[in-house]
Amino acid sequence: MPKISAGLIMHRQGLAGLEVLLVHPGGPFWRNKDDGAWSIPKGEVGPGEDLLDTARREFREELGLAADGPFLPLVPVKQKGAKIVHAWAFPGNCDPSQIRSNTFAVEWPPRSGKLQQFPEVDQAAFFDLATARRKINPAQIAFLDELEKSLSKRS
Repeated sequence: MPKISAGLIMHRQGLAGLEVLLVHPGGPFWRNKDDGAWSIPKGEVGPGEDLLDTARREFREELGLAADGPFLPLVPVKQKGAKIVHAWAFPGNCDPSQIRSNTFAVEWPPRSGKLQQFPEVDQAAFFDLATARRKINPAQIAFLDELEKSLSKRS
């Protein structure tokens, strides 16, 4: 059975057009990774948990921010490893330098017996769509394409 995640994409109009908020995963594995490593704020759905409720919870846990709709549902994508990600987009704005992420523990350095705490998200930033397409996990580019198409139809 594939893992299921749910997340949110905050978007705003910037000087150069549409911008989306992406997050960079924390921890030692991701420290020196950039292009293709960023993601929408998302997390695993628990048994019986509502998808949108999960997405809103994960946004709050990873950024320390509440997310208020209206929420635009996007077509789910399948990432490598067969994880299925459900997403919603919503208009909003924030100061990415002020995020407060929850933490997780991992043995670091490996086989050291020492547990260290790391933020689940170590950075957040708004990116224009061209930059976001380079930064985001490749499977999630479809979310950006769908969001752009949906918003251009409303104009």
